[in-house]
Amino acid sequence: MKLNSSIRTNQMPDKVLLSTILMLIIFGWVMVFSASLSAHSSYIYFIKQTIFIFMGLSAGLIMLSTPISVLQKYSIPLFILTLFLLCVVFFPSPIGHEAKGSTRWINFVLFKFQPSELMKLSMVLFMAGFLIRQEKDIRKPWMGFLKTIAIIGVTGLLILLETDIGATLIISLTAMSMLYAAGSYIKQLTIVTSGLFILIGIIITIIPNRFERFVSFWKGDFWASDNSKLDQTKAALIGIARGDLFGVGIGAGIQKFKNRGSINSLPERHTDMIFAVIGEELGFVGMLFVLLSFLFILLKGFTIAKVALQKGRQYSSYVVFGICTWFSMQITVNIAMNLGLIPPKGFTLPLLSYGGTSMIFAILSLAIILRVDMENRTKYSKQQNYV
Repeated sequence: MKLNSSIRTNQMPDKVLLSTILMLIIFGWVMVFSASLSAHSSYIYFIKQTIFIFMGLSAGLIMLSTPISVLQKYSIPLFILTLFLLCVVFFPSPIGHEAKGSTRWINFVLFKFQPSELMKLSMVLFMAGFLIRQEKDIRKPWMGFLKTIAIIGVTGLLILLETDIGATLIISLTAMSMLYAAGSYIKQLTIVTSGLFILIGIIITIIPNRFERFVSFWKGDFWASDNSKLDQTKAALIGIARGDLFGVGIGAGIQKFKNRGSINSLPERHTDMIFAVIGEELGFVGMLFVLLSFLFILLKGFTIAKVALQKGRQYSSYVVFGICTWFSMQITVNIAMNLGLIPPKGFTLPLLSYGGTSMIFAILSLAIILRVDMENRTKYSKQQNYV
């Protein structure tokens, strides 16, 4: 049922925020090329990343002219479609694609699509609408909360079966953070969240290789030659140390190359460990640029969410809050593992790491934030709510 008219705005995107996002995209584009120089057919990564960026920017431009009410209207079908795609990854080859023991991709021949990246955005859009719908029925809090947990649980289980623990945690914690922000089911959520952390501890303990990777940071000599489980972290830290203040120059890093004697090369240099390459080639200054750029985007995003809430546009506020929370967690975890603060895990750095699905949906999500800001600045703005 349609309650209010949709928003039509002639506002332009925030120039500073848009410029910061574009600057990070270009910066990441250059660094992916540099990081992939050691790989076979390195130009292939550069060409593919160029295509992914173009696709993401095209989707972002469409999003800037799309009212947020349209996302709210189609959030449920999109969520159901994403759940279906999460099941498709388990289809036998050539439909499903497996790599390094994980089944996370759908093979579209020209590129591999990762539904868990879509689910990060899909969950935010769906949960924002779900919270608004649940506000209309607060007489049975536990029943509403169980519905919420069932939604998060089914999604988490499908992604966990892909052996993608990182994406499972990000999606689940983002959804729960949105519940906290909305003030929904605080008592119930506190109880279940405590149980979730206990469950995570049990899973880490039961799965030996996960447990070993977790505790290896506190077991024995970190730099011991027989501590091979931390070779990736060692290589990252060596590269960052070589970079010092200003770095060795773009393209001049050596940690990305193989067969260099006793010092291990940096695995996943153009994806998960791109921040370490930045540290080596551009030094502390380069890393500080990345950190400050992300900090500005996130602070601006949370401010946009606050303004939307003050204007009574709850759905938009919840969506922006969810996107910023997801980005905050993924950026923090990726940089922490590059700095050796936590064990290595398959987290890309938004806008900077190589990857098709992650790049496209990162740009699209930031375009949504820009759109909400445009609607916030529209003088007479009403949001279209669907129930």
